[in-house]
Amino acid sequence: MKQLIWIVLFVFALGAAGWGSYSWQHLSPVAEVRSDISISQNSSPSILPEKLAVNLPQIDESRLWKHVTSLAGERDAEGDRTFSRNYISQQLQISGFSPQLQPFDGGINVFAERKGTDSKAGAILVAAHYDTVQKSPGVDDNATGVAAVLEVARLLADHPTPRTLQVAFFDREEIGLLGSLAFTGNAARLKNLQGVIVLDMVGYACHTSGCQRYPEGLKIESVLDAAGVTSPDKGEFIAVVGDAEHPLLLGAFAKSGTTGLPPIVTLPVPLKGVLTPDVLRSDHAPFWYKGVGAVLVTDTANLRSPHYHKSTDTLATIDRVFFAGSAQIVVNATAKLLEIR
Repeated sequence: MKQLIWIVLFVFALGAAGWGSYSWQHLSPVAEVRSDISISQNSSPSILPEKLAVNLPQIDESRLWKHVTSLAGERDAEGDRTFSRNYISQQLQISGFSPQLQPFDGGINVFAERKGTDSKAGAILVAAHYDTVQKSPGVDDNATGVAAVLEVARLLADHPTPRTLQVAFFDREEIGLLGSLAFTGNAARLKNLQGVIVLDMVGYACHTSGCQRYPEGLKIESVLDAAGVTSPDKGEFIAVVGDAEHPLLLGAFAKSGTTGLPPIVTLPVPLKGVLTPDVLRSDHAPFWYKGVGAVLVTDTANLRSPHYHKSTDTLATIDRVFFAGSAQIVVNATAKLLEIR
């Protein structure tokens, strides 16, 4: 995920440009945090809550970690990205999908779908980019996102729903969102899309005071207090950013928490971020500008992680409790959205 997205997001939401009705005073009732438990580096080895709703499938922690371990390593050169594509395709085949390679100028996306039971209900797309910047193993950015999407695909492959489940793995996000731009450039792919969930960095949490940063000079404490964040200086929440024109997607996440999962902060962005280009620096943005509702699920990147786009973005830096919980939140929200007719 590109730098400054979160800095601009907070400036934007605070109404720094004077957007009146879209000030934080109006946004704060929409933002919701689920904080049923506190998360600690010394948490129990049991990552997932003991009880989930019976209709929500539970992720397999070992599979999730296996994906991250297999993908860890620089994925900028063609050979490394080919390996990643082959791994993703193989895992999709194991789950019963028939993956398609979708070449574009400069890269190749991977796409697959499981048809819904109602041909008129449309589709929900869950996506993540699989490339990295140079000289970074890209474990959080974005092997964690890819792993979570693969788990969504596996768990919901044989889970009949009215809506069609689609998954995509975008190439070349790091050099200009090329994969998602190519995908959205094909009108046929967007025809039945009812919503998109993009994962970009979902595995890093910090639990010491001062580790979660915010833009200097901006007073956001009252906003976080209103949302229920009791420790705003700790990075223990997962954030979901969406365009304000499609509240259904944010609502699905706001209601997807379960006891034992990380707190969820949902943030609506008005006007598709048109006045703040930096808020558009991940793969959700091309969908916004095609009129398709999309959300970005993230751990806030460089405002929390000192390893962003660095050689230190390794397996050792991932908080496995937080990562598994974030993945489960995405599974829960996706399952809910797929049931809507």
